[in-house]
Amino acid sequence: MVRRTLGAWAVLVVGSLTLTACGGSAKADNDKGPAEGSAARITISAKDGSTGASINATGVKVSGGELTEVKMTVAGTEQAVPGALSADNKAWKPKERLERGTKYQISAIAKNTDGRTSAANSIFTTVTTANSFIGTYTPDDGSTVGVGMPVSFTFDKAITDKKAVQSGITVSSSSGQKVVGHWFGAQRLDFRPEEYWKAGSEVTMKIDLDGVEGAKGIHGVQDRTVRFTVGRSQVSTVDAGTQTMTVVRDGKTIRTIPISAGSPDNTTYNGQMVVSEKFVQTRMNGSTVGFGGEYDIPDVPHAMRLTTSGTFIHGNYWYAKGNPPFGRQGTSHGCVGLQDVQGAQGDTPAKWFYDNTLIGDVVTVKNSPDKTVAPDNGLNGWNMPWSAWTAGSAL
Repeated sequence: MVRRTLGAWAVLVVGSLTLTACGGSAKADNDKGPAEGSAARITISAKDGSTGASINATGVKVSGGELTEVKMTVAGTEQAVPGALSADNKAWKPKERLERGTKYQISAIAKNTDGRTSAANSIFTTVTTANSFIGTYTPDDGSTVGVGMPVSFTFDKAITDKKAVQSGITVSSSSGQKVVGHWFGAQRLDFRPEEYWKAGSEVTMKIDLDGVEGAKGIHGVQDRTVRFTVGRSQVSTVDAGTQTMTVVRDGKTIRTIPISAGSPDNTTYNGQMVVSEKFVQTRMNGSTVGFGGEYDIPDVPHAMRLTTSGTFIHGNYWYAKGNPPFGRQGTSHGCVGLQDVQGAQGDTPAKWFYDNTLIGDVVTVKNSPDKTVAPDNGLNGWNMPWSAWTAGSAL
């Protein structure tokens, strides 16, 4: 994973080692070439004395010879940093990403075909947390998701150069669909195609932010490639007017389920909502979403998140057994409830839907007296017209 370091690759070379009565550390001399008779030229990516070095691209290379020894430690300690030589002994790099804001030391020795040696050392500090930014993203590498799953980044610092950061992230699909990014404020960047992903497509996300200046003095540190698969197409439509949900997979209706949406006082959002999390059981406390002490249920079964603000589609075991609301009336605080049993066991409609749902599947609500869900309330950018979506791109 190599893009750019925060400082240029520095050539650090020392003359051939000579046995003397005096010990000492060979210091890098950037102004001199390799020792006479030796063509081995060592390059350490992080310049001696530098700060803000990359946590990804740090390593050692040699030309005109082979590396025979590379030692990397946390400076001032004997804590070794494991690394590995390339098959041809021309390069060395750490096995894991370095820590931010940490001082390291590298010592390297190489020899040419005549056995003459060269050495180089560098003591440097990696970019600090205060001077760097990281984006938390979804979906995860290797995951299989539903057709509505966007790529979503949340950055830990406000981004002022949105063009530079967006340019450092590319999202492409084997389906050939055009994918465009959209900024929600200064810290969130989502990517999606105009229509849902094509079922079965492979999506590749390249994060090339190492060294990118996202704001003044704040640089990115991420450099990796993430791949995920789009599974079958499943879009479920909740009709709040009839209190039913129709599950359509690959264009065919596979089940119609009675539900209980929001009550007249606490209606459910309309619009396309993407399942972003799944919990076999979870606690739901009304005080966390503005309902005071109206409810606090410690074991809500088969819960699937639809919005950041607290809309779920989930199992309901506390309904009045003599007067079940499913298919008849809305009784929730805005969620979509399905018949279930306490403990998340048994053959129930809620368990069936949970077992047959992927992260990234779409649940569309219609005919509710509420407004359409906001595009940034969860992973719900599908509620924004394509023209408005593309207008929010920095490119």
